[in-house]
Amino acid sequence: MTDLSETSRSPSAAGWLNRNVVGMGLTSLLSDAGHELATALLPGFMHILGLSAAALGAIEGISDAVSSFVKLAGGWLSDRTGRRKPIAVGGYFLTGAAMSLFAFAEGWGLIMAGRLVGWFGRGIRGPARDSLLAESVSPETRGRAFGFHRAGDTIGAIIGPLIGVGLLALLSPHAADPARPFRVAFFWTLLPGLGSAVTFALMVREARRPPSQVKFWASIRSLPAPFMRFLVGVGTFGLGDFSHTLMILAAAQLLTPPHGASAATEIAALLFALHNVFYAGASYPVGALSDRWGRRGLLASGYLLGALTAAGFLAAFLWHLASFAYLALLFILGGTYVAFQDALEGAMTSDLVPVNLLGTAYGLRGTVNGVGDLISSLAVGLLWTAVSPVAAFLYAAVTMLVGSAILWRVR
Repeated sequence: MTDLSETSRSPSAAGWLNRNVVGMGLTSLLSDAGHELATALLPGFMHILGLSAAALGAIEGISDAVSSFVKLAGGWLSDRTGRRKPIAVGGYFLTGAAMSLFAFAEGWGLIMAGRLVGWFGRGIRGPARDSLLAESVSPETRGRAFGFHRAGDTIGAIIGPLIGVGLLALLSPHAADPARPFRVAFFWTLLPGLGSAVTFALMVREARRPPSQVKFWASIRSLPAPFMRFLVGVGTFGLGDFSHTLMILAAAQLLTPPHGASAATEIAALLFALHNVFYAGASYPVGALSDRWGRRGLLASGYLLGALTAAGFLAAFLWHLASFAYLALLFILGGTYVAFQDALEGAMTSDLVPVNLLGTAYGLRGTVNGVGDLISSLAVGLLWTAVSPVAAFLYAAVTMLVGSAILWRVR
């Protein structure tokens, strides 16, 4: 494939493991340690507050959609102004500060507010950061750079849940109020969360580039046709790609009868940490393989793993498969397919789009993903509550399978 984005490359592209790549990887490690700590404990906290799976699905879906719509505007703004770094730093600050709002929640309102503010920041920073990452390396090493970044991102997502489980184990035996240990843990998210913004500000360098003069809708219309066709597969898969907090909820529900609610919450959080171990472990190898073998086939294979993960949860509820080993296998599959998705969607986008439209392209891809996240999380949560978890995961498995098939065929 002919690369369209070799011009206006950052001076730091001489070696792929450079200051920018390391700085962005460390930033994402810290950011994910904070917000994944909150994510791992949120289903258990909401259960204590008496909130339903439908409420969790709505909160996750709506906040993901807000994040994704902001990506489109934020990506275009980073192209328009020629400045990506200030947007990224501001986004990391918002996400780092917002998760602590959960500590004050007595119902769904503050949880929704914290998620919306945090995911607004996550949305506005994503295209700017991914564009800087793509501009910081050569076209031949993008897969490795994006894989390294996602690995750092996911190491933080391993550390965060482990810290959360440790805080619950330490504080729960002495707490008269079962919600209090969760509230303390949510305050701890401030330390790595705000540290991520400081790290990006100090470590990442941005080469000056001329601002784009292309207006918003004109920039979208200028995106290449192969990229727009690529989005068809991405969007279809996204319609079934539910929030993985629902995997944590599924594990907690399946494990509660044999273990009790408190132990089930801790085991489910540990399973999510295992999910993130495999996410981190697979991200760099998948990215490196894509530099050699091409990205489309590998990404379609990752989408197929997503369909198998959903089918596995369907079977767990249908046949009451609640063993730790079986659930661990599902979380391993879940973490692995997300590694394919996150490393390769970003790298493939930069293969298909010229550098002056990278921010807009990442924003549009994020918006497509966000619409899918909204529909999938709402659909899975509502089907779970109104019909059954079996119906919810059947919908997810079939939709993700169709997305994989489309990506194989569309060129």
